[in-house]
Amino acid sequence: MSQITDIFTEKCPKCGKGHVFAKKGNPLLFQMPRMETNCPVCGHKFEREPGYFFGSMFVSYALTVGEMIIVFLIMQFFTTKFAILFGTIALLAVLLSTFNFRLSRMLWIYMFDGRERSL
Repeated sequence: MSQITDIFTEKCPKCGKGHVFAKKGNPLLFQMPRMETNCPVCGHKFEREPGYFFGSMFVSYALTVGEMIIVFLIMQFFTTKFAILFGTIALLAVLLSTFNFRLSRMLWIYMFDGRERSL
């Protein structure tokens, strides 16, 4: 359970104490999140090689599609007008873009660079 909380609180996969992101980002101000190069606590390097986070784009895509499907299904109870459905889905996709960016990178880091578990 602690790895799940570490993913959502954006902690280092090795020490679980340092923060991965220095800046959260704001889609309304057109600011993207900024990652730390190394963990401020243990010094672990987050980007192991150039292009390391290329695969996290597919994770982000899956998260966004899942969110769009859920919003579409919920909005079906309130309206059937295509313009309102499309506008709501587009607005939420923009508002959740920085969250999806951070979450997809955290999932990617923990999938391939997570802490060694002791059994």
